[in-house]
Amino acid sequence: MSTQFSKGPTFGLSADVRSKLAQKYDPQTEEALRLWIHEVTGRALPDNFMEGLKDGVILCELINKLQPGSIPKINHSTLNWHKLENITHFVRAIGEYGLKPHDIFEANDLFEDMNHTQVQCTLVALAGVAKTKGFYTKSDIGVKYAAKKQRKFNPDKMKAGDSIISQQMGSNQFASQKGMTSYGTRRHLFDPNIGMEKPADRSTINLQMGTNKCASMAGMFALGTARQVTEKNVNLDPVDTTTVSLQMGTNKVPSQSGLTPMGGARLVYDRKYCAKPNEQDGIDFVN
Repeated sequence: MSTQFSKGPTFGLSADVRSKLAQKYDPQTEEALRLWIHEVTGRALPDNFMEGLKDGVILCELINKLQPGSIPKINHSTLNWHKLENITHFVRAIGEYGLKPHDIFEANDLFEDMNHTQVQCTLVALAGVAKTKGFYTKSDIGVKYAAKKQRKFNPDKMKAGDSIISQQMGSNQFASQKGMTSYGTRRHLFDPNIGMEKPADRSTINLQMGTNKCASMAGMFALGTARQVTEKNVNLDPVDTTTVSLQMGTNKVPSQSGLTPMGGARLVYDRKYCAKPNEQDGIDFVN
């Protein structure tokens, strides 16, 4: 009775994949693994490296040397299912030993010669984990993994750092008010040094955030609306929010342009000859 499963040749895409995987196999790494396994287990491998590992006996002895008691029973039978059982126990044991799932080969990769490159990578990773755990040998194979170090920070310090802007994020020099208000909206200026009450909303910009020099009322009103000017020193209270303080611009060279709709009558009032009109008449005063 044959001790191997009957398996036919591969063609097409399967043959191309197996050929590319076989090209990645490194003979020098195989020789280094041969010396490492012989040093750990004391067992010499045959010339055909993968054939010597296919029954799973040497693999089980290897993990038992690295982690005693990992596989209590090793099958020395020549039956296929016993060999597969040994390989399965080895795969489970190295996972418990610390290997990552993506570093572990499957049983068919070795037993059915599906991917010898993956078997080689698994043994190299196993040597690296053993070196990390302090199992050193004369054979220098595998990379020692860095130890994980966890640090705990004070939550109060972490919360305080949220309010600090690092200089690596930029600079606050040459700050401007560009983009702080929509195009055509009012820009209110607020100076805390003159005793004005703090504004209720964010539409008022503090003088510390910019400058009001050379300010104008351009774009503060819709085209054709009246522009009223008030001066605080003469005790003229503004009627509504459309009244602009002199601190926000200038009333030099004023005109009546835009005070009345185009084509409308403009009434003039003279104190000497006319009675006092009502405020709703919209009459201009002439001294």
